Amino acid sequence: MCICHLPCRPVKPNLVGDQTFSKMGAHYHCIICSATIMRRTDMIGHINRHVNKGETESRFITVPAPKSSREVLKESATDVQVLPNYSTPQKTDSYFNPKMKLNRQLIFCALAVLAEERKPIECLDAFGATGIMGLQWAKHLRSSVKVTINDCNENSVTMIQENCHLNKMKVKLNTKEEDNDEAMGDGEENTDTIEVTKMDANVIMHLRSFDFIHLDPFGTSVNYLDSAFRNVRNLGIVSLTSTDVSSLYAKAQHVALRHYGCNIVRTEYYKELAARIVIAAVTRAAARCNKGIEVLLAVALEHFVLVVVRVLRGPSPADDSAKKIRYLIHCQWCEERIFQKEGNMVEENPYQQLPCDCHGSMPGKTAVVLGPLWSGALFNTGFLRRMLFEAVQYGLDEVQPLLKTLVCEAECTTSKHFSTHSPYDENKQEECGVYIKTPNTSAESFLVHGKRKSDELIRNAAKRQKPENSAEHPAFYYNIHRHSIKGMNMPKLNKFLNYLSEAGYRVSRTHFDPMGVRTNAPLAQFKTILMKYSTPTYTGGQAEGPLHLAEDVQAAEQVQAAADGKAEDDEFLEDDKSGMTAAMFTKGYPTHCAAD
Repeated sequence: MCICHLPCRPVKPNLVGDQTFSKMGAHYHCIICSATIMRRTDMIGHINRHVNKGETESRFITVPAPKSSREVLKESATDVQVLPNYSTPQKTDSYFNPKMKLNRQLIFCALAVLAEERKPIECLDAFGATGIMGLQWAKHLRSSVKVTINDCNENSVTMIQENCHLNKMKVKLNTKEEDNDEAMGDGEENTDTIEVTKMDANVIMHLRSFDFIHLDPFGTSVNYLDSAFRNVRNLGIVSLTSTDVSSLYAKAQHVALRHYGCNIVRTEYYKELAARIVIAAVTRAAARCNKGIEVLLAVALEHFVLVVVRVLRGPSPADDSAKKIRYLIHCQWCEERIFQKEGNMVEENPYQQLPCDCHGSMPGKTAVVLGPLWSGALFNTGFLRRMLFEAVQYGLDEVQPLLKTLVCEAECTTSKHFSTHSPYDENKQEECGVYIKTPNTSAESFLVHGKRKSDELIRNAAKRQKPENSAEHPAFYYNIHRHSIKGMNMPKLNKFLNYLSEAGYRVSRTHFDPMGVRTNAPLAQFKTILMKYSTPTYTGGQAEGPLHLAEDVQAAEQVQAAADGKAEDDEFLEDDKSGMTAAMFTKGYPTHCAAD
C-alpha cells in the first residue's frame, strides 16, 4: 500500500456479471509538485521539466548554495557574489546580467545628477537580485544618498547582505512592513549603511516615500507604475528598465496590446516606437496620481528599453503631460508618419494629414493608426550634459560615447558641431570643461541642504521652469538604407548629413539605429537629396557628387536638336541637285556632328 492509500501492485480485474472492477496499478508521486503519475516514462519527463525550469535547485530548496560554488564578479569597483547560473533568471534567484552594464551606468549618472541638486536623497532599488546597483550607488555617492535595496526572495536578500559585507558596507535589515527600525550591523548606522528589505515592490513603494526609484523587473514594469508614482517626492526621478523587447519591438503585438494598450506594427523606427510606448504608460500612471512628468532620457538598445522621467506634482502638469499622448498615422507604402492633430472632432479624410500622396496613387487603404504614444521630446539636453559631466568625473568610459550621441540627438546636431557648451550659456557655470546650469530660476534654488521649502514655493518654481531647448528634436528618424535607390551608390552617412544641413534642415544621428538619420525634412525631400547625391553603380571609380540633372536635360535637348538638324540636311540633299552644294554640305557635316 502507498502513502496515498492506493495499491501499488497491478491487480487483475475481477469480472462479476457484466461489470468490470479494476484497481489502481503502480504509480509515482512527484516530490516537487505532489503530482500522481501512472507511467514511469511520464514521471521521468515530468521531473525533467522541473529541472529545465530550475525548480529543483533554488526555488523549492531552502538550503543555500555552498559558498565554494559561488563566483565573485567585479564591476565599477564593486564586488558581488553570484551563483553558478547567475545569467539565467529561470535557474537562479540572484540574477546578474553583465550585458546590462551600460544600463547600470546610465542610471548611476542620472542619480549622481539628482544628488547634486539636493542632499541627501533616499533612493530605492526595488528589484535588488545581487544588489549590484544599490552597492554602486552607496560606494561612489556615499553620504549623498540613503540606499534601500529590496527583493521579495529570501535567498536574494541573504545574497545582498553578504555582498554588502563583502564591500565593507553595514546592513540595516527590515523584513516586516510594520517594523522599520530593526537594525543589523557592526554598530550604529552611518553613511555607509545600506537598508535591505524583504517585501513586495508594490508594498514598499506604497509604505514609504523616495526621491529616486528604479524599477527593473524581469519583463514589463507596468504592474509597478501606480505604486511608484504614488509616494515619489516632487521633482524626484523614476527610472524603469523594460526587458520585454519581444512585445515592445512588435514581435508579439498581442502582448503589447495586453500590457500597454497600444496597437503597433513593425516599422523602421520600431525602437523609438517602443520608447514612446513605455513613456505613454508612465504618463498615464503618473496622471492617475495627479502628477506630470518631464522626460529626461529614453534609450532603446538590443536588450532593454530605459526611460528616466522627473516627477512634477499637481493636476496642471498632469494635464499637460496627458495631452502629449496621441495617435500616430503610419503609411505602409512609403513609411511616412505623422502624429494626429489634437482635438476630438472626427476628420472626414485622415489621410490628408500625411505628407505623402500614397492614398491617392495606390488602391485600398494605405495607412494604419498606431498608439496611443508619447508625442513629446525624448531627451533633456541640460540633464544629459550633466550626466556626461558625472560620467567623466567618475571615470565611466563605456557610457561616455553613448551620452555624447544622446546630447547631439537631443540638440539635433552632428558630432562635428558637438561642444561641451550650448548656445544658451546664460546662468551656467563651467566645471571640468562641461557647462552645467546653475540653479538660479529652477526649483533647485529652493532646495538647500536636503530641506525642501514649502509646497507652494516648489510648485511656483516648477511653473517657472522652462525647457532647456525651445526647439524640440524632430520625432522619429529615417533609415538611409531603407530609402536608397536601386542601382545607385549612396553617399557616406556623414556626408549625407552635411548635405541635409546645407539644405537648411536640422539633422543628427540617432542611437536607436546606427544608419538612422533624425531630421525635420519630409520624406520626399529626404529622398530627393539622397538621389541627388547618389552615383550610378556602373561608375564605380567616379567620385561622389551630385547628379547634375540640369546638365543632363541640356544634353538631351542638344541630342534632339542634332537629330532635327540631321533630318533637315537629308531633305536638303535630296532636293538640291547641284554638285557644289552637295560638296559644301559633305565638307561641313562632320564638324556639325562633332559639335553635336
